[in-house]
Amino acid sequence: MNILFHHRTRGRGAEGVHIRGVVKGLTQLGNNVTILSLPGAEPEVEDQFQEPTVHINKNSETPKKSSFSWLSDITKHVPEFVFEMFELAFNIIAVFRLRKSVRENKINLVYERYSLFMFISVWWAKRHNIPIILEINDSCQVERVRALTFRTLARKIERWIFQNATGLVFISSRFKEVAEQAYGRIAPCVVSPNAADLDKFIINEQAGIELKKSLGIEDKLVLGYVGAFVHWHGIDWFVDLICERLADNPNLVLLLVGDGVAFEPIKARVTNAGVESQVIMPGKVEHAKVSSYLSAMDFGILPDSNDYGSPMKLFEFMAMGKGMVAPDFSPIAEVVTDNETSWLFPAGDKEACIEKVLTIANDKNAHIQVGLNARAYIEKERQWKHNAEQLLSLLIRDKI
Repeated sequence: MNILFHHRTRGRGAEGVHIRGVVKGLTQLGNNVTILSLPGAEPEVEDQFQEPTVHINKNSETPKKSSFSWLSDITKHVPEFVFEMFELAFNIIAVFRLRKSVRENKINLVYERYSLFMFISVWWAKRHNIPIILEINDSCQVERVRALTFRTLARKIERWIFQNATGLVFISSRFKEVAEQAYGRIAPCVVSPNAADLDKFIINEQAGIELKKSLGIEDKLVLGYVGAFVHWHGIDWFVDLICERLADNPNLVLLLVGDGVAFEPIKARVTNAGVESQVIMPGKVEHAKVSSYLSAMDFGILPDSNDYGSPMKLFEFMAMGKGMVAPDFSPIAEVVTDNETSWLFPAGDKEACIEKVLTIANDKNAHIQVGLNARAYIEKERQWKHNAEQLLSLLIRDKI
């Protein structure tokens, strides 16, 4: 089958990982996939800090710098209402690009990463009797970083899209429930959380041992974090609270990889608490070295998330055989078995998070079996080919 993966994102970070992952899953099932990106976006190009990588198949279209790339750049600096007007106007550009790509690549299925105000794809696909499946990672019904100006219009468009697509792929059951509560009858759907590429998550025990030796922590239990140092991930409050307890837990070391706006404040907190020997913050590391850092970690920490999303880092750590201490938001709880594939604490309960970490730290072997179970779970249920199988099942439902 010839499939067009259409999206209007910048294709960076977790977005790029997800796009590459789904494309790889579809190609593993024998499909040819073409990517139609936002002008100027290059999801095939890996973020040098991101661990997961996927090589797009030879039939995929490699995005080139577009004459419309200025549109992507200018929207970073405009008020919200202007940004939303650009989103609406982009439908005009999208329909011509979509039509051209479908014709040139003899597309049988359009798979689109849903974006607010992007209605033209569903309208055009229905008009030309081409099935279109939408992957729902965003909605006007959930809390967003950018507050909507044209909320009423967004809801009307989204209702029509969700009801007229061939199928919908939600990243969590909670997200599906939100859509159904808001819009009633919606298109056939599946719940497909994130996944991991086991070809790229290869545990290198020797590299991990050598790294721990170089850091002087070879006899310690290492709690790891890899990602952006931003407030909504909760890494700032986590470090702030655990710094008070580290002196009483000399066996525990935090290895925090990444950077962001909260990096310097966190580093200052560590210095003020006098626990630099137990909190190691290397900043960003070279792409080739990320696996070594992950291999050096014994388990991971995910301090915060939200009640509808599917955190990519959870699957990445589990793929590396590392359980994570994570909040029990329903999207996480539906993929984690507490004390078997990872550890859960009541979402929002910061003290419970700290206590859970320290409980594991006081049992050197607690993480071993959980890590093995986590890896086995990813192997069995959460590789990208599993996501591809789920989304393609919507075509069968459409024919019944």
